[in-house]
Amino acid sequence: MRRDVNGVTKSRFEMFSNSDEAVINKKLPKELLLRIFSFLDVVTLCRCAQVSRAWNVLALDGSNWQRIDLFDFQRDIEGRVVENISKRCGGFLRKLSLRGCLGVGDNALRTFAQNCRNIEVLNLNGCTKTTDATCTSLSKFCSKLRHLDLASCTSITNMSLKALSEGCPLLEQLNISWCDQVTKDGIQALVRGCGGLKALFLKGCTQLEDEALKYIGAHCPELVTLNLQTCLNIRSGKVFSINRRRLYHSG
Repeated sequence: MRRDVNGVTKSRFEMFSNSDEAVINKKLPKELLLRIFSFLDVVTLCRCAQVSRAWNVLALDGSNWQRIDLFDFQRDIEGRVVENISKRCGGFLRKLSLRGCLGVGDNALRTFAQNCRNIEVLNLNGCTKTTDATCTSLSKFCSKLRHLDLASCTSITNMSLKALSEGCPLLEQLNISWCDQVTKDGIQALVRGCGGLKALFLKGCTQLEDEALKYIGAHCPELVTLNLQTCLNIRSGKVFSINRRRLYHSG
């Protein structure tokens, strides 16, 4: 079945017939309508989806859902919502923010990872139900992941960092602030497979010691930002001794 440049199959447009009395649907090509819909936010798309059957198809087309931020709806988001979004968006989704969505856990994120294998930016900051199982799923299915925020996901351990190292080699930015179960062993595992890291946020990782910096310095030549606030077992002098050409923040 032939696809146009926007990834929409010809058959999807067959439901638009002359019986549709809306002037805009008659005057504008359906490809142009889809392009217009691509500029709408999540709320507006959902409203448009209720206008007519034709607009429902356009509004819910996966190509319109490449970037989704659900922070404004965090209290209402449950796992099934994330699962439904992932099934609708499939391979189109590139960026998803679930920041503060306390109702989203490992099962929903596994379904998400299986369906959205082209995800590049994922924000799970404050998703406290997230555990190592989520990182295992991301490692298995989401090899294109570049930015991952796991701040305040306090169940995350060294196992997550090992999984990311094995399955997400393109990772450039990682935030595991306040994941206080992480130790130098986790950092060692992470940097061995994610040597392209450019930003690493370790604020509140209280178990880290100076030795963790040796691993970072040896394996992450592109790193320009390192946040070690409240890592009380790391001496600030050690931070700047790794490589003075890079920028580090320790306090």
